[in-house]
Amino acid sequence: MPIKITYFVHGTTTDNEKEISSGWKDVELSQLGIEQSIALKDKTKDYHFDVVFCSDLQRAVKSAELAWEGMYPIIPDKRLRECNYGKLNGSPSAIVEPMQEEECITKPFPEGESYEDVKSRIADFLEFLKRNYDRKSVAIVGHKAPQLSLDVLLKDKTWKQALAEDWRKTRAWKAGWEYNIE
Repeated sequence: MPIKITYFVHGTTTDNEKEISSGWKDVELSQLGIEQSIALKDKTKDYHFDVVFCSDLQRAVKSAELAWEGMYPIIPDKRLRECNYGKLNGSPSAIVEPMQEEECITKPFPEGESYEDVKSRIADFLEFLKRNYDRKSVAIVGHKAPQLSLDVLLKDKTWKQALAEDWRKTRAWKAGWEYNIE
C-alpha cells in the first residue's frame, strides 16, 4: 500500500502581499494567512493524517500549528524549505519568478540553490518517508518549489510542465494536493 501525501501551501505572508519572493527569508503570516490557516482546520475535518511535516520556516510551521496543533504530531523539516534564492531572498517577485522558470531550474540563484537542488532535497525526504512511514497518511505544509518538485518526482512532469500548470498561475488553489509514493 502506498504512502499518501496531502500537500498544503502555507498561508499568505506579509511578503506575498507585497509581491516579494521570500525564499529562505523567515517571514511571518499576514492576517489573511492566519485566517486561511485557521480555516484549513475546518476544510480538512474529514481528512485523517498520521503525521504533519512542515518546512522549518515560520510561515509553514505557524500554518501547520494553526490548522492542526493538538490533533496530529507536527514535525518541522529543513528539507521542505522553499528554494534558497541566495542574494535574492526577499527580493521582488518580478525579479525572482522569471529566473525560476528560466536559468535557475538547473543553475543556482546567486549564492543560493537551483530548483534541481530543491528536487534533490525532496527526493531525500521521500526516501525518509519510505523508510519510516510506510502505509501512512502524511500531510506536508510547504512552499512552491517543494510542491513543484513533487510534481516532477511523483507525477512524471517536466519542470516546464510543472511550472506551466502551477496552481498559482492557473488560480486553481485547493485545500490539499494528493500524491502517492508507491
